[in-house]
Amino acid sequence: MDLRPPLNEAERVRSQEDLYRYVLDAAGLLKEPKVLEVGCGLGMGCVVALREYGPAAVTGMDIHPEQLQRARDAHAGLLREEPGRLRFVQGAAEHMPLEDGEFDAVISVEAAQHFPDIVAFAAETSRVLRPGGRAAVASFFTVDDAPGRPEELAGLLDTYANGLDIARPVKALVDAFAAAGLTGGRVESIGPHVWPGWDRWLSRWWAPGTWPRNFLRAYERRILDYYVVTAVRPG
Repeated sequence: MDLRPPLNEAERVRSQEDLYRYVLDAAGLLKEPKVLEVGCGLGMGCVVALREYGPAAVTGMDIHPEQLQRARDAHAGLLREEPGRLRFVQGAAEHMPLEDGEFDAVISVEAAQHFPDIVAFAAETSRVLRPGGRAAVASFFTVDDAPGRPEELAGLLDTYANGLDIARPVKALVDAFAAAGLTGGRVESIGPHVWPGWDRWLSRWWAPGTWPRNFLRAYERRILDYYVVTAVRPG
C-alpha cells in the first residue's frame, strides 16, 4: 500500500482484510475447514473466511455481548443466508464454550494482548483443535522479557498504563502453546507491514508524540512488535 497520501476508510478496511487473509493463510486451512476466531469483534475475519476460504463453518467468539450484537447486526444478511455456516457465540479465551476437537483452525487477530491468562488460552486452543489442526495468532507483544518493559510501555501508551493491553513477550505465547501440547511453534514479525500504515491512519486525528502514535515509537525503539504466531496440534 502507498503510505504517502492520507489513508481513507476504504484503505483502512482493505488493510484489515489483508491481515485476516494473511492469518488465515498461515493457519493452512484444509478443504472445508471448521474455523474459530477468538476475539472476533465485529466479525470481519469471520466474513473474510466465509466468503473466500470455503469453510464448512465459521464461529466467531467474543467475551463482550455488545460486540457480538454489533457483529450479528452487521452481518444479519449472511446469518440468514448461511445459518449453518456462520455463528457468533459469547465466551472467554480462557473458557471457551465449545466442544473438544471441534475446529480445524483457531485464529485470533489483535486480541491476545488483552487475554489475562495466555496459558489458559493456549490450553483451550489445544482442546478445541482437532488432531492436525492449527492455531494462528496475530497480535503485538514485547520483543523480549527484559526488566522494565511493562513500565516502558505504560509510559508511552495509555492502554498499557490502564491495563487494557498486557505487556508480555511473544515467547510467552510460544511457550504456552508448547506447554499445551501444540508443536511446530513459529514466530514471524510483520511489524514493518503494520506499524507505519497504522501510524499514518492515526495521523488523521492525533499529533506526533500523543499516546496512540507512540505505538510506532515503541516499535522503532525495539520495545514492541507485531507478530504472527502459529502452532499445530499433533495427530
